[in-house]
Amino acid sequence: MNVNDDLEKLIDNLPLFLQEQLKYHPRKDQLIEIVLDLGRRPEARFTTGPEYLSRKVISWQDIDYMTKRISKFSNENRAGIERTLHRISCIRNRQFLINGLTCRVGRAVFGTISVIRDLLESEKSILILGKPGVGKTTIIREIARVLADEMEKRVIIIDTSNEIAGDSDIPHSGIGRARRMQVAKPELQHQVMIEAVENHMPQVIVIDEIGTELEVLAARTIAEKGVQLVGTTHGNCLENLIKNPPLADLIGGIQYVTLSDDEAKRRGTQKSILERKAYPAFEIIIEINRQDSWTIHEDVKSSVDLFLRGNFIVGQTRQFSLLEKILIKSKRVPSSQNFLLKTNLTESLTLANKDWMTINYLKDDKLLSLQSKKLIIYPYSISNNLLKEVLLKMGFKFVLTNDIRKAGLIIGLKSHLRQNYKLTNLAKQKSIPIYALNQINFYQISKLVKFLFY
Repeated sequence: MNVNDDLEKLIDNLPLFLQEQLKYHPRKDQLIEIVLDLGRRPEARFTTGPEYLSRKVISWQDIDYMTKRISKFSNENRAGIERTLHRISCIRNRQFLINGLTCRVGRAVFGTISVIRDLLESEKSILILGKPGVGKTTIIREIARVLADEMEKRVIIIDTSNEIAGDSDIPHSGIGRARRMQVAKPELQHQVMIEAVENHMPQVIVIDEIGTELEVLAARTIAEKGVQLVGTTHGNCLENLIKNPPLADLIGGIQYVTLSDDEAKRRGTQKSILERKAYPAFEIIIEINRQDSWTIHEDVKSSVDLFLRGNFIVGQTRQFSLLEKILIKSKRVPSSQNFLLKTNLTESLTLANKDWMTINYLKDDKLLSLQSKKLIIYPYSISNNLLKEVLLKMGFKFVLTNDIRKAGLIIGLKSHLRQNYKLTNLAKQKSIPIYALNQINFYQISKLVKFLFY
């Protein structure tokens, strides 16, 4: 993971007495923002907490010194530094004079989105949820670069506040080959979104901070035209989105439906229930819980339906760090409508509404090293010829067996595995991991194999 922050350019625009403090600060790589308020001591906010930079208080001259060295403030009271991603926001008094500055450090972090690379390759629209300051803009900037440079897509960024590609007519190198359309006024963002599709033939549209009903409507319109969307909005989790009327249309919208007496009795619910109105504009939702832990909803339609029916939402958690491999977990609370397996090798095997169920290995010396051994596969309700074709094309050494006791893993159709308790119990006793596919075809099997061994 590489970081390009151009921090020196921000420091060089600060008052002189602060430049010396920050240039040699031992934690400057952890700097989030610098706060300069009139009559108060300057404060630096790091990931580890705040710290005063000087005993000297900020004067009118200090604020004036900095505002003259940066770009002009927009109607949103935001400015920037040429060819960087830093953002300077101002606070004004009743006479509209600037008496406070918040200098936010902008960083282009390369490699952040390796944890969701498979989701980008699915070509589905992705919505990123998170609290302000959690790093949503950094993530979509890197997504735009990967889609444009590595996947060679035609990517257009709708940059309303110039936070994605910087405050300059020349976009920051952090977006790669992606193109950037600036928005003159925030209230015109929805118009620029539509204009981008009509005039520039993008394959992907990237939007930061979808917040109004007009922007939601524009996003739905773009999705219906077959263009992939990548966007962000504020919220902690999917539930916040469902309960937010202006944004609910991003996930299909919510409506009250009145059931007949017989149907209500059959479902065991009240006659008036909540249901999803339409297909979601975004098919995948990523909740940024922490910078190193994300919750993934790979099938938004099913997640929303489960929530509205009062069941627990199936979620996938992906954790990563600079020193360890990516860890993928699938979590849920048991419900009568789902089927749960457990084995000694895994914390949990969850049969969810996904391409396959997710397996989370324990860190144990007795773990089966599938990559270093010849694969011994027990196929269940799956064509041996199809499985052979996939594995041979991908260059794996394998053996197909009809004796489950010799198997190193089991691959089968989920709907059939649910009904075979004898098989699953035997697998549990023998500590054999089971991988269940929703559908049996070349694409699904090859995707599972890539997930396991790459």
